[in-house]
Amino acid sequence: MERIAQVIKVRPEKLDEYRELHRAVPEPVLARLRASHISNYSIHLLGDRLFSYFEYDGDDFAADSAAIARDEASKEWWKLTDPCQEPVPEAGPGDWWTPMEQVFLME
Repeated sequence: MERIAQVIKVRPEKLDEYRELHRAVPEPVLARLRASHISNYSIHLLGDRLFSYFEYDGDDFAADSAAIARDEASKEWWKLTDPCQEPVPEAGPGDWWTPMEQVFLME
């Protein structure tokens, strides 16, 4: 199992909309995440930064991520959520959600 943490900025004027969208994530979006071996997914907010954490229990994260990106329900969901977000200054080329380094873990 791999733990994945990421960060992105939320546009301040879109924060209420972003919160509202996440009160009712469509079941097909959640089902696709589960089918792609993602669990324990959470998103947290501090200031204008969103922090996501999830656990990946598959064998090929790139392939599972590509399956999510091809999924029609996920693409429709992103049409709603993407305008609420913008990459952080630390983002690398092509990053939307930017990976974070794990520096501590207590199990």
